[in-house]
Amino acid sequence: MRPISKERVYICIDLKSFFASVECVERGLDPMTTNLVVADPDRSERTICLAITPAMKKLGIKNRCRVFQIPDSVDYLMATPRMQYYIDYSARIYGVYLKYIAKEDIHVYSIDEVFMDVTNYLHLYQMTPKEIAVRIMKDVYDTTGITATCGIGTNMYLAKIALDITAKHVVDNIGTLDEETYQKQLWNHKPITDFWRVGHGIANRLEKYGIYTMGDIAKTDEDFLYKLFGIDAELLIDHAWGRETATIADIKKYKSNTHSLSSGQVLMRDYGYDEGRLIAKEMADLLCLELVDKELITDSITMNIGYSARYEVDGARGSIRLDFPTSSAKVIMTYIERLYNQIADENLSIRRFNISFNNVVHEAYHQYDIFTDPEELKKEHDLQKAMIDIKNKYGKNAILKGMNLSKEGTTMERNRQIGGHRSGS
Repeated sequence: MRPISKERVYICIDLKSFFASVECVERGLDPMTTNLVVADPDRSERTICLAITPAMKKLGIKNRCRVFQIPDSVDYLMATPRMQYYIDYSARIYGVYLKYIAKEDIHVYSIDEVFMDVTNYLHLYQMTPKEIAVRIMKDVYDTTGITATCGIGTNMYLAKIALDITAKHVVDNIGTLDEETYQKQLWNHKPITDFWRVGHGIANRLEKYGIYTMGDIAKTDEDFLYKLFGIDAELLIDHAWGRETATIADIKKYKSNTHSLSSGQVLMRDYGYDEGRLIAKEMADLLCLELVDKELITDSITMNIGYSARYEVDGARGSIRLDFPTSSAKVIMTYIERLYNQIADENLSIRRFNISFNNVVHEAYHQYDIFTDPEELKKEHDLQKAMIDIKNKYGKNAILKGMNLSKEGTTMERNRQIGGHRSGS
């Protein structure tokens, strides 16, 4: 392994086919040889598989495929998603990480992926970066039965690329990169979408100008790239050269100047215009309770509506400003209906919703207009607090509103889910 000579050293660890591996471990099966998908059997064949085992990937089946895309010739097990179970497993694995690395030097990127700054631990353990990675990966496997892969780099970006691209082509599942080896090994790598934060939209724009690789970007005039992508070109150029200035310490210190609460869902079928209004109100009502629970208020709302794929049209988006910041469901619901009526097309069926409460601040900043009765809002606020207490004690479905009981409503089912999927037992 080429020695890493830069000042800082990062490792990025990913849990291989995490959800599917958990289901295999729980069944006493080997995910490397077992065909298993994690998908909800109660949904249609168009539902996305949340994970498939490495054994199925070897057959050429794409991760995050839809159920109907799995060839009929492949025999496989289907496991119902158990999101709370995966969260518990992830917490156990995080506990393993803490045996070796302090939490200040760990950035949790997702439920199955973390970055670690191991610079100060090389001397402490008298180990190379790879030896530390092997020790941690072995402990994760011995503790949970989950196989991990790893990338090692002189910055967070290179560690991520070493994980996503290089580690896949070595027996020990550990990739290593510095700027020199990155440029030598990966400047001509295709497709460019294999690189972190390069999506198909960016790739398509680059392709119009004969730019297909990271090496091509590095050799392209920077002023041209800034004209093409604006300020985002800075990150693209840095990554083309294998550079990344952000550190885990920077991430820990970062605080956004603005805050929001949001909720989104993909509906199980196409919803009509009136049905869609109900869904918007349900989602807003739950967000209002979240505001109250966190002692926050909002001054504006943004709504995104996605229509059925059969129309081949763009969705609708709009925002509305409240007369005063509030967490009142009674007040906010009038704005939700007004916004929905403004942007929703009554001739198109709806399949996706996202609602965001913007510029949320602590309720200590609460102000009223001259037409508002503070006492009425306080009564509602106390009622919302009581509802939250009941839900926390007896479950989210212990107390519901009439609209939640309609056949079109989704709140009861969503209350049983985590991240839009079954929480499991």
